Amino acid sequence: MDTALLYVDSGSAMGAQVNTMDGSMAKSTASKAADTGAAAAAAEVHVEDFLSRTSTIARPGQRLSFGTYFNAFPASYWRRWTDVESVRLHVETKGAGAISVYKSNARGSLQHVETRRVDGDTVSDFDLTLKPFGDGGWYWFDLVAGAQPMALVEAAWLAPGEARKPGSITLEITTLNKNEFCLNNLRILAENPEALDNVAEVLIVDQGSKKLVDAEGFAEAEAALGGKLRMIHQGNLGGSGGFARGMYEAVENGSDYALLLDDDIVMEPESISRMLTFADRCKTPTIVGAHMFDLSNRSVLHTFGETVNLFRFQPDHPFKEQILGHDFARTNLRTTSWMHRRVDVDYNGWWMCMIPTEVIRNIGLSLPVFIKWDDAEYGLRAKAAGYNTVSMPGAAVWHITWADKDDAVDWQAYFHSRNRLITALLHSPYPRGGRVVREGSFIDIKHLISMQYFTAQGRVMALKDLIAGPEQLHEILPDRLPAIQSMRKEYSEAQFEADPEAFPRPGMGKPPRHGQGFKAPSYVTLVPWAAKTIIRQLTQPVTKASKERPQARVAHIDNRWWRMSQYDSAVVTNADGTAASWYQRDPRKMRALLAEGARLNAEILKDWPKLSDMYRKALPEITSMEAWKATFEKHSEESK
Repeated sequence: MDTALLYVDSGSAMGAQVNTMDGSMAKSTASKAADTGAAAAAAEVHVEDFLSRTSTIARPGQRLSFGTYFNAFPASYWRRWTDVESVRLHVETKGAGAISVYKSNARGSLQHVETRRVDGDTVSDFDLTLKPFGDGGWYWFDLVAGAQPMALVEAAWLAPGEARKPGSITLEITTLNKNEFCLNNLRILAENPEALDNVAEVLIVDQGSKKLVDAEGFAEAEAALGGKLRMIHQGNLGGSGGFARGMYEAVENGSDYALLLDDDIVMEPESISRMLTFADRCKTPTIVGAHMFDLSNRSVLHTFGETVNLFRFQPDHPFKEQILGHDFARTNLRTTSWMHRRVDVDYNGWWMCMIPTEVIRNIGLSLPVFIKWDDAEYGLRAKAAGYNTVSMPGAAVWHITWADKDDAVDWQAYFHSRNRLITALLHSPYPRGGRVVREGSFIDIKHLISMQYFTAQGRVMALKDLIAGPEQLHEILPDRLPAIQSMRKEYSEAQFEADPEAFPRPGMGKPPRHGQGFKAPSYVTLVPWAAKTIIRQLTQPVTKASKERPQARVAHIDNRWWRMSQYDSAVVTNADGTAASWYQRDPRKMRALLAEGARLNAEILKDWPKLSDMYRKALPEITSMEAWKATFEKHSEESK
């Protein structure tokens, strides 16, 4: 029920309103268009009328639109990247009514193409050109029932010409103790055998301590896949180690594609067929990725496509209108103008991504970086070698979003920091990496004045390992996470308690100034404010009262650096709300970490050209089949 509007929409035919006005009138019109889109998206869809995954009923007088995320045809993507010049819409219906075909342009304007009246058992074919879709646009169709119900038996978007032999896929899932998710996805595959038609094997790279083969229901799932499932057990080499294994095995077994999937997803199995069909028709070997919906709020599209800001080395959107976290339950595809413009990307997240083995043989496997930035770096490396990446609308998974994880302030901060810098060393076109080192220094300071010393220590370790060079990346691959986790006992903010009563009752010795609480510094006052805050935290002793009890309880949503910098002590909730930890200011730790971080960042900035040259020369070797094979053999649990 939560995802119904991603497939079928009910309501009037409409598109985004083209804005020809200025000022307040334009804003008013845009607001009305948004309200109209929300009303259209909220129009009633009767899930009980879904007869199967390919069939549904329109009630008497009802309009059903298939101008939806999963059923509209992303014409501009096929026009840009494939050899397909036209498409045939094939619709089979029962009952009396009408079929109306529409298209949109890059501005999101609706354009009527053709309407046909139908009656009885009818097969309707519409031959549609892709020529007008240079910058964006979709095709879709609506059904309008007459006085009696009308059924859609099935519909398909078909490419002209003789059928081609599809490529073969190695579908690989990297998992770490996510047995329920893995079993669910194996069942989804087994229940949709058409998704497995061109899958040579389903490969699970199990790096966990709770083995999938021992989970209840595994034997049934394995049997249902008809011999296509293969398990590999290896030490915890992180996501990059698991995905590199999938790439390696796909090359070794002769598959045309490696399809990489996260373990904590729910897949839409139709995505496999769509991605393969698209990849097979691309003009040149192309990495094809799926989009990501929010697993906790399933009508919300987390990201539609991303680029890398090469000056800052941060994920970015190709154009400013694009938003993160679009809710189709509020505004449908037809009325979301920015989604009709084609989004060209630098990379696709490896929650679901199909990579041609030709690309892997040419540019190598993943960087040995455990987790974070492995997918972005691979996309940039492929781009530099002349290979494109396409984030394909209509292919998607549901995944837990980053908002529900503490990945910026927990153990993952080490990998965020180190891997971002490695990627910049490899691919930055700017002298000394543009802004990336300077931003890293700012981030270090934010963590320190927020009493996040565990995170800051991880970032210091990251800088040291970066300076040590690329040759040791394979060696430290399985060791860094245990080393980081072992430091927790030294930092109170890294030790969590689920019981809210585990901490003393908060009490603030000194009330906020003028009773107004804490406010973020303005852009103008930021530098003097930061200097004053750092000096105060380095020189002002922590009161005995603050050591004995926290000054406040802070919700995760309020855990902002400028607020936390004003406390000496606070209990802070984690991202998913399951526990909390006690942040305590420590001038000694801050002084040591601030000095060490500043020294390391200065060294990296000074030696940037030398480090960049070192990492770029080492890249072919550390991502090679041979280097990864040695790592797999060393950490294979099957051979122990």
